[in-house]
Amino acid sequence: MILYPAIDIRDGHAVRLLRGDYADERVYDADPVDAARRWVEQGARFLHVVDLDGAREGRPVNLGHVRRIADSVDAPVQVGGGVRDETAVEAVLGAGARRAVLGTAAHADPDLLGELVAEHGERIVASVDARGGEVAVSGWTERTGTDVQELISELASRGVRRFVYTPVEVDGTLEGPALVALRAVVAGVEGELIYSGGVGTLDDLRALAGLGATNLDGVIVGRALYERRFTVAEGQAVLPG
Repeated sequence: MILYPAIDIRDGHAVRLLRGDYADERVYDADPVDAARRWVEQGARFLHVVDLDGAREGRPVNLGHVRRIADSVDAPVQVGGGVRDETAVEAVLGAGARRAVLGTAAHADPDLLGELVAEHGERIVASVDARGGEVAVSGWTERTGTDVQELISELASRGVRRFVYTPVEVDGTLEGPALVALRAVVAGVEGELIYSGGVGTLDDLRALAGLGATNLDGVIVGRALYERRFTVAEGQAVLPG
C-alpha cells in the first residue's frame, strides 16, 4: 500500500480545503514545488496532485505547476482536476504526469473512460468523490444522485482498473477515515482502490491497513502531513508493502 502525499493547487499555491469547501481554504506552501520536494525528501514514492482551479473551470489550469513538479522530483505524479476529455488527458500526461485522474468525466461519460483506457491503459484513473453516498462532481460542488458502487461497477465494465475514492464529508478534517463506507466500496471494486479523506494520525493509517483489503492499493494524505502529525516515512512504515 502506497502513501500518496496530496498537493492541491489553487491560485498557484499548495492548499487544503475543508470538506471540499472552496470557501474554507488554508494555504500551506506558496509554491507547490516546495511541498513536492519536501514529500519526496521524506520518502514519497508517488505524488497526488489536484488542480483545484481546473476542477472548477472544467479544464486543466495549473499545467505549468504540474510540469515544474514533475521536473523537480524523482517520483511519479498523478494529476486530477479539470481532466474531462482526451485533450486534457494528453495535456496532463504531456506535462509529465504518470497518470491522469478523471472525476466529472467518469460520471458524465463512462464510454469516454473506456476509450481512454483503451488508448492509455493503466495511466487512466477514475476519481469517485461522494457526498452522502452519492457521486459528487464539478470540484465536489454538485451531487448527482448516482450511487458510488453503481458508478464504479459501470466504469469497471469499461476497463477502468484503478480508482480514487473520497468521501468528501471527512476530507481535510483529520477526524479519521470513513471506514464503514470504505468497506462497502472496496468490497465491490474490481481493480485497485486508492482511498482519500480524514486521515489524521498513524492509527488512522493502521485502521486502513487493518481492513485487510488486498485491492486497497494506497491512501492519499494531505493536511496531516502539512501539519506535521507524522512524516511520509512514518506513515509509509505502518502500511503493508
